[in-house]
Amino acid sequence: MKLVWILWLSQFLPQPAADSLCLSTTVYLEARDQSVRGQRAVAEVALRRRDSGLWGDNLCAVVTARKQFAPSLVSPNTRLANTDAWAAAVTIALESERNWALPRGERREIVPGASHFAATAIASPSWRSAYQVATIGDHTFYKVQSLKPRKS
Repeated sequence: MKLVWILWLSQFLPQPAADSLCLSTTVYLEARDQSVRGQRAVAEVALRRRDSGLWGDNLCAVVTARKQFAPSLVSPNTRLANTDAWAAAVTIALESERNWALPRGERREIVPGASHFAATAIASPSWRSAYQVATIGDHTFYKVQSLKPRKS
């Protein structure tokens, strides 16, 4: 399936199905070749950003915000062709959403406070000198800014 079709479909799905689809797509595109822990860490950054409201009010808005995550960086014609990796990304996204729905003290956080990540072997972001939370696989996770959940 092509990325453009997935993003198109997400516009017509009810919440939370649309968010789950967008998060699954992001985990697949950003971290399908990483460990489960690394994939969960990518999902955690997206969920933390959603809660802050700085990049959008839902996961689809967050992961498609300009130049933030792979869905806005790769060609819309990119095919999500690895069905095993897609199935794993869906499972990880759903598990991550369930974990993130727990009260703050009960969540399992892999990269506490991380607001950004980069595969530093292929990217050199301007904020790379920020506080490094962890390196998992090919990704380094950073606390570039303190993200607090928006007030309800």
